[in-house]
Amino acid sequence: MFAVISLSGISFLFLSATRVPFIIKHFGNLQAGKHSEELRPHLDSFGRNITDNYNHLFEQPTVFYALVLYIHLIQHTDTMHVYLAWSYALLRIMHSLIQITSNNVSFRFLIFSGSGLCLIAMIIKEALFFLS
Repeated sequence: MFAVISLSGISFLFLSATRVPFIIKHFGNLQAGKHSEELRPHLDSFGRNITDNYNHLFEQPTVFYALVLYIHLIQHTDTMHVYLAWSYALLRIMHSLIQITSNNVSFRFLIFSGSGLCLIAMIIKEALFFLS
């Protein structure tokens, strides 16, 4: 879980690095960027990729955080959960690297699907445990 949280922190640093120059350049007119859809056209492709990646790290990974915490709290952590959680984290790191660099949607989709399958496997494992 900490690996994915750290990824969010690193993504924030990249986001800040791409936004600060824009803020300095447009300091007198920051209201022009009050909505992300108004700011996006002024960012280069790299800046948009970082913004999208940062936003994505607050979507599906939030379910991962809740699930890992749940598994820990009910003391049902086992080797399979650890492997699935690490696989999820590594796939999310790969997803971020792809999105920030080449942003190849075909590769990104495969990696995203893999991470989603890790998450679903963890959920099914817990559902079966809960129902038994």
